[in-house]
Amino acid sequence: MAQRRRLSFEDRVQIAVGIKQGLGDREIGELIGRDRTVVWRERSRNSWKTRGYQPVAADAKALRRRSRPQERAVDADPVLQARVRADLKRSRTPRQIAGRLRREADDASVGVMEHSPEADGRTVSHEAIYRWIYAHPKGWLAREGILLRSKQTTRKRRRPVGERTGGRIVGMISIDDRPQEASDRRVPGAWEGDLIIGAGGKSAAATLVERRSRYVIILGLPEGKNADGVADVLIDRVNDLPAHLRGSLTWDQGTEMARHAQLTLATSLPVYFAHPRSPWERPSNENTNGLIREYLPKGIEITSRQPYLDMIADELNNRPRQTLGFLTPKEVFERLLTDQAVA
Repeated sequence: MAQRRRLSFEDRVQIAVGIKQGLGDREIGELIGRDRTVVWRERSRNSWKTRGYQPVAADAKALRRRSRPQERAVDADPVLQARVRADLKRSRTPRQIAGRLRREADDASVGVMEHSPEADGRTVSHEAIYRWIYAHPKGWLAREGILLRSKQTTRKRRRPVGERTGGRIVGMISIDDRPQEASDRRVPGAWEGDLIIGAGGKSAAATLVERRSRYVIILGLPEGKNADGVADVLIDRVNDLPAHLRGSLTWDQGTEMARHAQLTLATSLPVYFAHPRSPWERPSNENTNGLIREYLPKGIEITSRQPYLDMIADELNNRPRQTLGFLTPKEVFERLLTDQAVA
């Protein structure tokens, strides 16, 4: 029987777009090539009462559900568990135990080690033994007399290849690889972004500034700096922009942008990361954030009420700027919206 294909992140983006367009489950199902019941089940399982359906958060929720604890090989077999526990109490390592069990199973002339229960030809990998050990509380392991030579009772996380030292963002593309036209402001659609943080780091808003026009967008973040929530809010807003104004986004190395790959996949907007502690690489955004602080000073809670944030952005976008020949960012941006041939 063929294995049922799981919904991909691309499928979830299409579902979110369909919902936003007012399509029903059957119509969305036709878009992604799945039955309407699949769409109904996805919406039921992975939506929120207050936020509705958001693709990044839904994808993360589905992944957590798939990752729920399952019965381990050592727990599933009492005979094997008795042997593993006995050998661990005698200070044998998981690799030694797994290797010996394999040797006993392959070579009938090899007898069972002294003080070790008969395993009746059963085998298990050393990784399965490690997972079994790490699944138990420290207190239980101590009472059972089970202690690894490394003294570890939990597995240390290994950083994936490509993850930056001291951080948690995978697959970053450096600002050094950003197209030159984005750097000198010749082509519209190059954005700079960041967060403004509220009191105690418990609230935040995302700010986007288009480099050529200095046009600013301020987005409320109901989940604060949570990477899934930030990505979903950005996806929803960026997809409202025409394709020629989705050239690039430059962000600092804050972990709120950990879902940058999903953002790019859902919006076709590539994300570039500035060097650490280099705010001058995002000058338009840094300057605009200073202006926003006139309305949202440091030390206060940042509201997630979008109409209020839109009002602030509208006031800033209607200020004439000397660098724009005393046009307003709104006037320049509206020209960019209608003129795809601007070079």
